[in-house]
Amino acid sequence: MALQLTDNNFEQTVLKSDKVAIVDFWAEWCGPCRAIAPIVEELSKEYEGKAVVGKLDVDNNPETAMKYGIRSIPTILFIKNGQVVDKHVGAASKNHFVDILNKHMN
Repeated sequence: MALQLTDNNFEQTVLKSDKVAIVDFWAEWCGPCRAIAPIVEELSKEYEGKAVVGKLDVDNNPETAMKYGIRSIPTILFIKNGQVVDKHVGAASKNHFVDILNKHMN
């Protein structure tokens, strides 16, 4: 299951991780967010132990969303060594996210 990220655990879970992280910035009312939710869950299972896969509800965690300038959702950030290394805004296929994630795994 994808990690439930919050303003309180984001730094420890994502920024200080030695693994690449994929973070889904989403909200309950967002249709495209719900559309990619199963993809994020699949990625969390397939990359367990290899990458950090999490979801951050922008309505309940505005501090982190503001810090990263999230204006549209879903926004998927790929973070490695505490830095954003890639970004995707909007829904996309699982293969698209896998390609980006694999590019940053090394």
